[in-house]
Amino acid sequence: MAANTISLSISSTVTSQKTLHSLQNRGGLIPPPTLSFPKSSSSTTRSRVRAGPIQLMNEPAKRSMATTPPTIVEVDLGNRSYPIYIGAGLLDQSHLLQRHVHGKKVLVVTNERVAPLYLDKTIHALTIGNPNVTVESVILPDGEKYKDMDTLMKVFDKAIESRLDRRSTFVALGGGVIGDMCGYAAASYLRGVNFIQIPTTVMSQVDSSVGGKTGINHRLGKNMIGAFYQPQCVLVDTDTLNTLPDREMASGLAEVVKYGLIRDADFFEWQEKNIEALLARDPAALAYAIKRSCENKADVVSQDEKESGLRATLNLGHTFGHAIETGFGYGEWLHGEAVAAGTVMAVDMSYRLGWIDDSIVERVNSILKRAKLPTTPPESMTVSMFKSIMAVDKKVADGLLRLILLKGPLGNCVFTGDYDREALDATLRAFSKS
Repeated sequence: MAANTISLSISSTVTSQKTLHSLQNRGGLIPPPTLSFPKSSSSTTRSRVRAGPIQLMNEPAKRSMATTPPTIVEVDLGNRSYPIYIGAGLLDQSHLLQRHVHGKKVLVVTNERVAPLYLDKTIHALTIGNPNVTVESVILPDGEKYKDMDTLMKVFDKAIESRLDRRSTFVALGGGVIGDMCGYAAASYLRGVNFIQIPTTVMSQVDSSVGGKTGINHRLGKNMIGAFYQPQCVLVDTDTLNTLPDREMASGLAEVVKYGLIRDADFFEWQEKNIEALLARDPAALAYAIKRSCENKADVVSQDEKESGLRATLNLGHTFGHAIETGFGYGEWLHGEAVAAGTVMAVDMSYRLGWIDDSIVERVNSILKRAKLPTTPPESMTVSMFKSIMAVDKKVADGLLRLILLKGPLGNCVFTGDYDREALDATLRAFSKS
């Protein structure tokens, strides 16, 4: 294998083949299993992400979701490790947030859409029975087009006006844009303060809130300014998805599909059987998809925090997708919509290189269409636009554009600059104007 190629074939097998086939033969939704782990003193379900088979047990059918302790997925980074709490009604379990607030001042960063829905609840969770904590908030405009330096300064303005010190905690309450901006503000303010992620979209719950990538966009490229900065915890209250618009629900599924394609074939097969259940917001299906996605993300981050190789594979479709977002205009397409079209382009290129068979191409197109996601870029995108924007992609090294491409059976990929440039040109011509 070429020195500049990283190959990935890792699958965290959650359901045994025998169990899967038994469930599949009955038809309908495959019930997302509850994973069985030794009980901790706090009676939580703790998932230490490791590759290999995991034992199953059945969840009581009528267990009250409002009082169910969270599932916990650990992001293993030594003394900077942190938990991802996953479950319904977690904003009502105030101890989960309060245990990660170390000082007396908190700044909640949110946006105009999320604030009316969840700001008061979040402040209540941070302060109930905790009178020594003072909570300030800053409400930003909503949308990718505001993920810029001018908007970021509003966070710093509020922090400085409120005289927040180094023991303060920033809380990101919202989707990926809020999480990225709040995290970058926390990384920069006083050269670093604690922060907590409370993601409220599928996209942020399964991907962007986990792993410490923070930052803002530049007019010439997406996420070009930022830092790796890990949160104290991620609190995924799945009840927040009840207010998520349908378009954003579909957008988040692009990242869920990604995990199956690059490293978890069993998960992709489960998605193929349950994509309509996810769109319909089936609670069991959503909880399972979020947990399994977080396990995959946490496993990769624990091995490659700063994206020196393995973590880059999580960007399948993103090089093409970021070019769409930058070229078409930030916010015109949602991130997941651009990633979906970019994934189809990456898969097309993989096929042109002879690295995958046509059945994978067909399956990827099918599941993304069923998820109500675009499979081609906007008509305004041209070959020259793609090339000029991709030339400044963060994965360019020494002038060489490295891409994440599928190679081999489903669930395998490579991060490489060792590919035939004609295949890239052919893909660009097939999906955009000359």
